[in-house]
Amino acid sequence: MRPNLLLSASLAGIALTLAACGILGPATPTLTPVPPTATPEPQAAMVNGEPILLADYLAEVERFEDAHRALGTDLATLADYRGQILQALVDQKLLAQGARSSGLSVAESEIDARLEELAAEAGGNEALGAWLAANGYTLEGFRSAVSEEVLAQKMIEEIAAQVGDEADQVHARHLLVSTRDQAEDLRSRIASGEAFALLARQFTLDLTTRPAGGDLGWFPRDVLLAPEVEEAAFALEPGEVSSVVESRFGFHLVETIERGVRPLSPDAAVRLRELAVEAWLAAQRDSAAIETYVTP
Repeated sequence: MRPNLLLSASLAGIALTLAACGILGPATPTLTPVPPTATPEPQAAMVNGEPILLADYLAEVERFEDAHRALGTDLATLADYRGQILQALVDQKLLAQGARSSGLSVAESEIDARLEELAAEAGGNEALGAWLAANGYTLEGFRSAVSEEVLAQKMIEEIAAQVGDEADQVHARHLLVSTRDQAEDLRSRIASGEAFALLARQFTLDLTTRPAGGDLGWFPRDVLLAPEVEEAAFALEPGEVSSVVESRFGFHLVETIERGVRPLSPDAAVRLRELAVEAWLAAQRDSAAIETYVTP
């Protein structure tokens, strides 16, 4: 059978045309191999364009699980710990990014100093090396993790430093009972002249403040476990007693004794600084480009 010369000529012409346009590449084959395209490492999340590697996330999960198994904890009793671990990694990334944006950095000497501290805590360099191996860390990977941890801590300290040493505070007392009717009755007795503190010592269910007649001491906003009591205390003038206030603990009466700007107690300072960091992170989460690729 004779070949179809017309078809062959047409295909040859098409091939030459494509080659001339650069579509088929050079007519002479090259002996230089084309380098393979690098396969990106699987990611657990992306935070403003910076990845959290899946391997790092899974290693953190494994470390967490191993630690709790060693304590005898049933992992099934821990609610959404994988999600909490991923969120912690995202938050650390946000803090480190915030630190860099604020001009903060970590020197190699700082990483070395932190590694020395960790080695001392572990019982020496050999013990730290064994821990790294047992927990799936390379030295380079661990140095990188320590660097980001130190950077995130610097950002936490910068945010916390913005909380002053003083704040508007109230000195108040409260009285807690289980029913609204009893609270209304006690309020009537206070209005008739009975002392708030004496009734608190007799009736309050808050055993912590009972000996002091319900005295809560001085406190700023955002520190009490019952925010309704806190709101009432700040709404009152010194010497005033609130109407009945309901919270998840029961029914309260609140008396504000004094108010003014005062130095923060150590506990209140810690709490307000924690809240400042939480607020900063919440704002960053709202504005950041965060993508997650795993289902915790």
